[in-house]
Amino acid sequence: MFEKSKAFSGFSVADLPQAEKFYSETLGLRVSEENGMLTLHLAGDRHTLVYPKDDHLPATYTILNFPVDDIEAAVDELANRGVVFEHYDWVDEKGINRQGGPLIAWFKDPAGNILSVLQLG
Repeated sequence: MFEKSKAFSGFSVADLPQAEKFYSETLGLRVSEENGMLTLHLAGDRHTLVYPKDDHLPATYTILNFPVDDIEAAVDELANRGVVFEHYDWVDEKGINRQGGPLIAWFKDPAGNILSVLQLG
């Protein structure tokens, strides 16, 4: 039934203008606004909808992953732009998990939703 549907994902935020500034200026993504919602225009034509929600509760899991070729460079660049990485017991001083699996570092958007950068392979 849906095998040809161009499905997309979305998530909520409490403050749409704040989200637009973060996703466009801090992360450098192309965004557009229509009908009171944002669209994140991600590489590979994978658009993601961001919508305002008055009673927004941050996701407690990673909602958006950004694969990169060089996690060290990506973490450093984001940190220079003011992004603060999560510091769990299993990550290094930069916030990068190096204990198996892909190298990965988590951070939050202004709404408290969890995002990540990861280096595959």
